[in-house]
Amino acid sequence: MVLAALLSGGAPSQQSADYIGSHVWPEEAHGSGGFSALEIDEDGRGFVTISDRARIVDGRLLRDEAGRITGVEILRSEPLRSGREGIMTGHLADSEGLAIGADGRRWISFEGKARVRSETGPRGPEVLPRPQAFPQMQFNSALEALAIDAEGALYTMPERSGRLDRPFPVYRWKDGQWTIPFSIPRRGAFLVTGADFGPDGNLYVLERDFAGIGFRSRVRRFAPDGTGEEVLLETGLGVHDNLEGLSVWRDDLGRIRLTMISDDNFRFFQTTELVEYAVED
Repeated sequence: MVLAALLSGGAPSQQSADYIGSHVWPEEAHGSGGFSALEIDEDGRGFVTISDRARIVDGRLLRDEAGRITGVEILRSEPLRSGREGIMTGHLADSEGLAIGADGRRWISFEGKARVRSETGPRGPEVLPRPQAFPQMQFNSALEALAIDAEGALYTMPERSGRLDRPFPVYRWKDGQWTIPFSIPRRGAFLVTGADFGPDGNLYVLERDFAGIGFRSRVRRFAPDGTGEEVLLETGLGVHDNLEGLSVWRDDLGRIRLTMISDDNFRFFQTTELVEYAVED
């Protein structure tokens, strides 16, 4: 069992997460890398992931009788496209966050040119209006996380807040406009990498800290209005690779399952890793 560590200031409540297992997805099997977001089906097997070089992958997770991941099967892998730009390249192609609505529509957030767009829909890809704050975000630190609630509202967060003592703003797209309904505290050196609304209606946020020789990971849980902060998981240095994508679902035992995927940064000494923990409601 991994116990959440106490953090200084604000004293969020603590829960504990049970480690289920990890599976390394080798480069020769996926032919890509840089996976930065993840969505898992309700059965815990179907998945969608995106690379931060504008590639989207649909597949199936193979599991043993205990529910641990044992393999990955790719069903489809293709580049993200735009009517005007064709296949995305350069600063337009830094796809980081993924959220799938109840209607199956896929939404993606981008970091290079900060924006949110749908990949599917009745009229194909649709880019949402960009508020003034998006172009002003730090370079390579923009819209890292994207989540969608049960009512279809989109929530996105930048990787960095701009200052160590400044909370992370949460931008919400609802009723045709962007607002900031709340912010979440910035604690320590951790930066936002992923987010998802769980089947319990709560907002789960994945964070990462790079300490020069490896990564630490943290998962916090918030009520839908940003209150009730809980630290569910905080790993030691080097326990996992660069975890950036998070999907939250309920397994056959009724537990909340946290499934995460790592971004290997297209470097030979890093890996694409699928990691799972379980927490009680």
